[in-house]
Amino acid sequence: MPDSKRPRHWPKASYDPRYDPIIDAGPGHNRDFAPTYWIGTAGAPPEDDGPVSGDMDVDVVVIGSGYTGLSTAIHLAKEHGIKATVLEANTVAWGCSTRNGGQAQISSGRLKRSQWIQRWGVDVAKKMHAEVAEAFELFNDLIASDDIDCDPQTGGHYYLAHRERVMPKLEKESALLNEVFGYGSRIIGREELHENHVRDQEAFGAMWEPDGTCIHAAKLAFSYVRLARKLGAKIHTASPVMGWKIKDGVHHLTTPGGTVRARAVALATAGYTPPGLNEKTKHRLMPILSNSIVTRPLTEEEKAACGFQVKSPLTDTRTLRHYYRFLPDDRVQIGSRSAITGPDAENPKHLALLQKGLYRKFPALTGIDLDYSWWGWVDVSHDMMPRIFQPDKKQTIFYALGYGGNGVMYSAQAGKRLAQLVAGEGKELDLPIFTSPLPSHGVLTPFRRLGQRMMYPYYYLRDEIL
Repeated sequence: MPDSKRPRHWPKASYDPRYDPIIDAGPGHNRDFAPTYWIGTAGAPPEDDGPVSGDMDVDVVVIGSGYTGLSTAIHLAKEHGIKATVLEANTVAWGCSTRNGGQAQISSGRLKRSQWIQRWGVDVAKKMHAEVAEAFELFNDLIASDDIDCDPQTGGHYYLAHRERVMPKLEKESALLNEVFGYGSRIIGREELHENHVRDQEAFGAMWEPDGTCIHAAKLAFSYVRLARKLGAKIHTASPVMGWKIKDGVHHLTTPGGTVRARAVALATAGYTPPGLNEKTKHRLMPILSNSIVTRPLTEEEKAACGFQVKSPLTDTRTLRHYYRFLPDDRVQIGSRSAITGPDAENPKHLALLQKGLYRKFPALTGIDLDYSWWGWVDVSHDMMPRIFQPDKKQTIFYALGYGGNGVMYSAQAGKRLAQLVAGEGKELDLPIFTSPLPSHGVLTPFRRLGQRMMYPYYYLRDEIL
């Protein structure tokens, strides 16, 4: 007999700008999208399968309907014949996948190739490079297919030196990329950068990487939704996981509309992972807020002053980096780190700081009107690298988390790898990101934000003054 007390088909809830994944028990229930440029310009969201409306038995559950979760569902169907059931707490692709900067780079976490070598040695670093190169090829194949419509803008990635003293470091990293990894990066001086690429007034030059593409974030996510459902996946929105028990090896996931029973569960919740969702992911990530703004369309005079001759990703060398791009409709998008906590996210000082960064780079845009402003949570792991992993061989639980802001591209490959693990075909995955869990913050867990409050001023001093 149905449980009349069970809440079903909750009405659409408003977007909560103060949401905080460390403080709040969960991401909400059927909340609306953040007011991003991507949602404002993507058109109507695609159809989904609605909320869970009764108990059901399924093969595989994927929790989270962002890029990673959808890629997992796509690859489970395409390569393993498994039709996944995706559970989303709110609106489809509600989190990172519709709040990012739309930049795809040849990276999977926060570490550079030189840091890979320091951590793992040359041989493993070369295998990691091969992994991300394969990932970029997969991403390119996906967005070039008839099933994906995401306005790609190619042209490579520009890593811009925001201070003159950074140029020698970029030159050294470029030489390493070319000599050790056989990758065709090159150094661009300030004069050439301004003449032929972009007139970022604080940039003293750049390292250019051949692989870099900008996409429309929400159109990519919506295309993934359509493709996943075309391949047989079910995507249930407004279905937060409110309880999770394992009985005789079967996962019982409680949602407001019913219990979903599955033989395996794949977690793809990124910076929006609830602390109480599962012990295997509890306190394994440090959610970091990132702000983003989009200007009104530039005039011809403003475009000439900014000198945008590229529409591919641009990132500066600050620790709290700025990432920016020139959009197809003549707007500028720029993002950077923001508040420490969700309740402080609306503080106008964070918006002012990001605007100041835009004005430094492009003085002609000082005071320009903004059409969009938003923020979202980035899933930063303790060691700055992602994990696609099965944390307990006795339990069929798997996760792909911790991209640190570089998930637009690598999430496609991470979903493919996660699907391999779920299907029991991941034995050849021997890189550290596949063979070790997300590291815990240990005794420092309660003090993570205290450390963040201390480190942000230090990063500012190091980047701007010292």
